[in-house]
Amino acid sequence: MKEITDIVAAYDEAVKLGKKTALATVVLVEGSAYRRAGARMLITEDGELTGAISGGCLEGDALRKARLVILQQEALLVTYDTTDDDDAKLGVGLGCNGIIHILIEPIINDREDNPIALFRLILVKRQYGVLATVFSIDERKAPQPGTCLCMTDEQVIITKSILKDHKLAIINDAESVLGERQSTIKNYKEGVVYTAFIELVKPVISLVIAGAGNDAIPLTKMAGVLGWDITIVDGRNNYAVSERFPQARRVIVARPEEILSHININEWTAIVMMTHNYNYEMAFLKELSRESFNYVGILGPKKKLNRMLCELQEQGIILNNEQLDRLHGPVGLDIGSEGAEEIALSVLAEIKAVLSNRNGYSLKYKADPIHVSEMKPLASK
Repeated sequence: MKEITDIVAAYDEAVKLGKKTALATVVLVEGSAYRRAGARMLITEDGELTGAISGGCLEGDALRKARLVILQQEALLVTYDTTDDDDAKLGVGLGCNGIIHILIEPIINDREDNPIALFRLILVKRQYGVLATVFSIDERKAPQPGTCLCMTDEQVIITKSILKDHKLAIINDAESVLGERQSTIKNYKEGVVYTAFIELVKPVISLVIAGAGNDAIPLTKMAGVLGWDITIVDGRNNYAVSERFPQARRVIVARPEEILSHININEWTAIVMMTHNYNYEMAFLKELSRESFNYVGILGPKKKLNRMLCELQEQGIILNNEQLDRLHGPVGLDIGSEGAEEIALSVLAEIKAVLSNRNGYSLKYKADPIHVSEMKPLASK
């Protein structure tokens, strides 16, 4: 989601400066590659790049082809085959072993349904969305529809370039992706065979930090680099000041019992308590005991959390097993952190691991591929 956010911001700046742009999207990967389907890069006519479609080895060639796309105002499908050991044939050393299909499409500013407009809709909604990008591998000279559908729980936007004979089928497939929370690749025959990358776009992680002390500053800075949506809340109005936390979207002064009225907790919300005020955090945990949450981290030793749970129990409040499993105290992964910056790194790594349903151990011990496929197998229409 951060890549999409950065692309939208870069596009807006390009429009202000009168620059023409193109969008490169990895639409299909066969075998291994540095980036998976869904990786994107915005390219301006003067060579500015935002986002990435590889580890840096394809960007130069993509830039040259993007300039042609901008000039001709027609989408182009480009394929890089790295299954041959002699990468030098391509002029790039990818170090991968796969076939990478990249669609480069011009961004037409006066089209209200251009890809950037569809991205913007998903960003505004802050919820799951679906993007459909349609292309033809078999007939590269055929029209390449490109990014032609955006769907959220509330609405569907379809561009004029979507396949006419399969419009309803693509909409139905997008609804399935949205409901099942899993991207897919499907084929549709309309004169030539078209392939649709129907992509589930996940919401950005929402980080709620209870505590506006100095140790919360590096946490917000690092979360800001990740593109997370950050909310700072504290009862002290001399600490909870927006100038101290420029990366935060909201800085709120509130008592513990008021916090939940200011935030929306969903499966992508992570809450970290670091106020260094036991009574404040105890009162906030009491409020959270009535909620369903995916991640709550509490800074401090294990005995602090045990004491809080015992006090809640004495008040007749008992967290269920699911809540206890999602309560993390001490907060963070065990990486030997010392100091606020390293603790912030530990906390963010744990949040990302938990919300991605991963264990957070060293990849050298992982027997399976690093990127487990989140996509349904190819199906035809």
